[in-house]
Amino acid sequence: MLNIFARAPVSRLTDPVGAWLVRRGLSPNAVTVFGTVGTVVGALWLIPTGHLFLGAFVVTLFVLFDLLDGAMARANGGGTRFGAVLDSCCDRIADGALFAAITWYCFVLAEDTTLAALALVSLVSGQVISYVKARAEASGLNADGGLVERAERLTFGLVGVGLHGLGVPYVLPASLWLLAVLSVITVVQRLVAVYRSAKENAA
Repeated sequence: MLNIFARAPVSRLTDPVGAWLVRRGLSPNAVTVFGTVGTVVGALWLIPTGHLFLGAFVVTLFVLFDLLDGAMARANGGGTRFGAVLDSCCDRIADGALFAAITWYCFVLAEDTTLAALALVSLVSGQVISYVKARAEASGLNADGGLVERAERLTFGLVGVGLHGLGVPYVLPASLWLLAVLSVITVVQRLVAVYRSAKENAA
């Protein structure tokens, strides 16, 4: 949902930066990989060791590279098919690392199995949400929409972790409960969208 409303204003900010990076000889694929590696290292190093606010801050910085690679691709006149696949795979790796780190923190440091389970549900359902769309598109079907896409999942996870690291009470449980429930709902929404799309194509 955030993707729909934020795409235009964000592009106005990132497109000039992306064009500047292209002129400096950088490739969108290199930026994609750099952002993913930074996200994975920041998440798995800082969050499981209890450095929650710093971890959320570092991960947020590297996640922003995901905006720049798209802007760079547009500056090059459009992305490549390999670049699209690489970007999608790197998104899944980064998301998996973030929510695996949150799961580890909740289970080991916070010793809260309920929160750990919610983080794990968010991790798995987030991967399924993306997979349903990719598999549907490969079959010529539509699976767009849903309550929480990648932008919302990252926002819930990073804000909850960051504010919890600053000592704000209840924010991490609230964010994980909300994210887990909405993610499961989104999986159902996308499967329903695929079912309807398949019926329309068969008609």
